[in-house]
Amino acid sequence: MSRKYFGTDGVRGRVGEHPITADWILRLGRAAGIVLAGNDKRGVVIGKDTRVSGYMFESALEAGLAAAGANVLLLGPMPTPAVAYLTRTLYACAGIVISASHNPYEDNGIKFFSAEGEKLPDAVEQAIEDELDQPFVTVDSAHMGKASRVDDAAGRYIEFCKGTMPFGTLLSGIRIALDCAHGSTYRVAPAVLRELGAKVHVIGNNPNGMNINDGCGSNNPGAMQAHVVESGADVGIVLDGDGDRVVFADREGNLVDGDELLYIIASTRKQEGSLTGGVVGTVMTNFGLEKALAELGVPFVRTAVGDRHIHRALVERDWVLGGEASGHLLSLDRTSTGDGIVSALQILEIMVRTGKSLSELRDGMLKYPQIMINVPVSASAREQLSDSENINRALRDVENELNGKGRVILRPSGTEPLIRVTLEGSDSSQVERLASQLADTVRAELGS
Repeated sequence: MSRKYFGTDGVRGRVGEHPITADWILRLGRAAGIVLAGNDKRGVVIGKDTRVSGYMFESALEAGLAAAGANVLLLGPMPTPAVAYLTRTLYACAGIVISASHNPYEDNGIKFFSAEGEKLPDAVEQAIEDELDQPFVTVDSAHMGKASRVDDAAGRYIEFCKGTMPFGTLLSGIRIALDCAHGSTYRVAPAVLRELGAKVHVIGNNPNGMNINDGCGSNNPGAMQAHVVESGADVGIVLDGDGDRVVFADREGNLVDGDELLYIIASTRKQEGSLTGGVVGTVMTNFGLEKALAELGVPFVRTAVGDRHIHRALVERDWVLGGEASGHLLSLDRTSTGDGIVSALQILEIMVRTGKSLSELRDGMLKYPQIMINVPVSASAREQLSDSENINRALRDVENELNGKGRVILRPSGTEPLIRVTLEGSDSSQVERLASQLADTVRAELGS
């Protein structure tokens, strides 16, 4: 059975439009309480990013969970990976994050973690959806859930992040330009870096409920890149609204994306003999990473887009390292999910230990020219993508012209009403021309 609500990363949409409404989230809270908690009174952890709608949805989830008999542990604004970590260490039966990640403040969403701090399997998400169809029944008052706040949540997570660094490693002398996207890392990320000895110049750390990801964050890295140059920093770090993604800039302000960061971590571990197995990327991973890893003798496999698919592939192979160009990196020997701060610390630790700059560390990987065009479509139009004869014909024409010297990926976004047209090849002008050509066809056929 196909899922109606859960996409690539939980449930997401425009606030006030079904299903991202207070009454539906109330029902979702009860359904999640039935499926994830049952009679387990250990509690369900709830964290959120800095969107103004988070207050409403936090209350709705709390009420729904209590109606199902589940206790609730409220964290307040907290990065998504912090919720995963605290779910494990507080011995909760599940974790919930209220966030739309890198999307604008008008959107919001709900993501779930298991008791182990991992994304839910498809079958469990389906069970929650099935429970949504059942009548809303409140348990009797004697068995109703209670809510409490975890007052030291931020401190617990800060200490965890620092603990992922080799003992005694300090960032003294490193000047960092940091962009927190006015999101959930605005307090904890600067604290982690400063407590490790770095000199930190921060932007994007004044959330007002409506400025999350606005002209900043990992989807808008230009502010951080300019900040690096203006502040004279050694390196720039930009996080997204919920703190599970990170991208860097070198001291000249040149962007270093998730594929390049993954290469730096993997190649360093390989050279030092500490890499476990291979590396997992997605269909969107730049071919340059695959080629660079092959030259090092590192196995590489691709999955569908989304960290849940990367995580599954890593677990199946008993590997630990994977990620996406967006900066969603997984190091399962450090934590259970993508963590922007923990990933950033790995890069900074390598810089300190090797004495090399960020640009020197990435020199071994040559990115292939790649362009992605997002074509807005209606939600229903996304389902028609594979059925369009004109689009299929245009796709075949592009593939024929590339003649095995590039890749084309045409896929619906799992989180937004978009068709993503992506091309990759050795000739940048050809890549740009063919991407525009294919995007025009998609727009003509399915555009909103």
